[in-house]
Amino acid sequence: MNKQNLLWIEQHTVQASDTDFLGRAKLSYVLDVMQRAADAAVNGQGLSLEKMLEAGMGWMLITLDLEFRRVPRPNEQLAVHTWSKGTKGAVWQRDYRIFTAEAAEVAVARSIWALVDIHKRKMLRPSALPESVEHYTADSVGASPDKVQIPPDLVLEEVYRYEVKYSGLDNNGHLNNARYGDLCCDVFSLQEWGEAELKQFRITYLHEAKFGDELVILRSGLTDEGVYVRGQGRDFIAFEACLRL
Repeated sequence: MNKQNLLWIEQHTVQASDTDFLGRAKLSYVLDVMQRAADAAVNGQGLSLEKMLEAGMGWMLITLDLEFRRVPRPNEQLAVHTWSKGTKGAVWQRDYRIFTAEAAEVAVARSIWALVDIHKRKMLRPSALPESVEHYTADSVGASPDKVQIPPDLVLEEVYRYEVKYSGLDNNGHLNNARYGDLCCDVFSLQEWGEAELKQFRITYLHEAKFGDELVILRSGLTDEGVYVRGQGRDFIAFEACLRL
C-alpha cells in the first residue's frame, strides 16, 4: 500500500478454474478478488480481522455497482486498485478499478459498506472503529451507487431454489458476498450466455442468508435496465440485483 495516497493494489492471475465454459472470468471470481483487496486494504490500515472481531465489529456490504469494459480472460494478470472514498453518515464508499498487465482498464466498481456490531447486528458510526481510516481523494469512480429496487409491477418468475450449505459460508457463518454472483448468473441459459457478455452487475444485500436457508431465485424478462433477479427466503428478501448483458 502507498501510505501517501492510500491506494491499495493487489495482483491476481485469472486461472482456468476461475472461468466459465466460454473462457471468461466468472462474476463470482471478480467479486472474490475485489473482496480480498478490500479486506487487505483495511488490514493495511491497522484494522486486521482479529482486531475487528476482538472489538465485536465487522463490515457489511450493502450495495455494489460493477461495470465491465470487458470480462477478463484466462492467464491475464489483473491489478485490483481499491480505496476508501469516504463516509456519509454511517456508511462508507469504497471504489475499485481493475487493470490488465498492459494497463487496460477492464472493470470499475462503486460499493457501499456499513460497520456493524456482529453480536447485536446493528450499524455503528465510523467513530466506533478502534483505528482511524484515512480516505483517498485523488480518484473517484463516481457518486454513491443507487440501491437496486425492482419495480413493484415487474413480473418475476421462479428459476430455481438454492439451499445455503457449508461451501457457501463465510467466516461470519453467512452466505459469502461473492457467491451471490453465481446465484444471479445461474438464472441465464447457456444460450443467453453464448449470445452476450456481462456488462454491468448491480446488487443490494437486504438480509443475511444463513446455513440451511432456502432461497427462491426469481428473474424478470429483459428490461431497459437489464434482467432483475431476486433471492427470497420464507419470510425475507435476501437480495435484489440487476444484470445487463
